[in-house]
This record gives sequence, C-alpha cells and structure tokens, in this order.
Amino acid sequence: MTKSIVISGPPAVGKTTVAKGLAEEFQLEYLSGGDVLKEMAIEEGFDSDGDDWWDTEEGMKFLNQREQNSKFDLALDEKLTSIFNRGGVVITSYTLPWLIKDGIKIWLQGSHESSTERMQTRDHMSPQEAYEVTKERFDKNKALYKKLYDFDFGEDTSVFDLIINTDNLSAQQVIDIAKETVRKLLCN
Repeated sequence: MTKSIVISGPPAVGKTTVAKGLAEEFQLEYLSGGDVLKEMAIEEGFDSDGDDWWDTEEGMKFLNQREQNSKFDLALDEKLTSIFNRGGVVITSYTLPWLIKDGIKIWLQGSHESSTERMQTRDHMSPQEAYEVTKERFDKNKALYKKLYDFDFGEDTSVFDLIINTDNLSAQQVIDIAKETVRKLLCN
C-alpha cells in the first residue's frame, strides 16, 4: 500500500496546486476535502458550483451553518480519514493532519497578504474583498476546529512532516520542495 499525503494550510495558500502536482508525480489519486464538503452543501440545498463558491455569500452562509451544527465537519472528517487510510491518495484538508496517524503531512504557510494576492488573481476579486474573505474564512475555520477538535489551526504545526513557506516562491518551486520530501518519506 502506498502512503497517502495530506496538504493543509490557510485559505488560498496553494494547497490544490501542490496536491495536484504531487498526485501527478507519484501517480496518486487527488481528492479535495473542500469538494467533498461542497457535495454535502448540495445535499443541504446549496448551489455550490464553481471553485470560488466558498468565497461567495452562499458559501459563507454554509460556513455559518457549519458553525451551528458540527455534523457536516464530523461526517466529512470521518469520510476523509477512511479514504486517507486506504492509501494512494493526496487530500487537501484543514483538519485531517490532526486526525490521522500515518501518511505524509505537509503544511503550506504563507502570509495573509500573499493569500490575498492569490485569491484576488484566482477569483477576480478586489484587493479589499480578497483580504476580507481570506481573513474571515481563516478566523471562522480556526474557531470551528478549536471548538470541534481542540487544536490550534495555523499555530500548532507539530503534526507536520514538512512546512513550506510559500511566500516568495513560485507554485513550481513549492511543488518541487514537496516532491523532494515526499520521495524521501515514501521510501521509509
């Protein structure tokens, strides 16, 4: 069985780009924890189309609903843990690194300004709007996970095999750093 890999980090730090790059390099399946959660939102009557759905008013409404009822996050994390433990997958997830024991865990760290620029470009937002959305998503998720699992998202990085500061690095440079570490850890 091939180990699984989980990529975590704040919103708009490059998790999807790195995860897809690693999946391609090591012939692993790619899965977005956010996409699985969006499927759950659809089941609740939300129209969660588009990569930038989380940043919309409706996406934020679903986040607020999750704050009131942890069933979504608990069900998501149970499903992701099961998939991760089968092996052979790269998953992007905010919570999974703290919930699993095996596999390779990578934290992508970047300044709020860097995430704001990335979201602004990716989602065609104004600088102010991108800043507010990334900050609100980070703060709300951090509070949600502290309440749900009692870990400090964005602060406690002790569970990670690799921490990459994405500021001042191109996407390809971040992928290359991750590939080098994954190559070493897959051989162990």
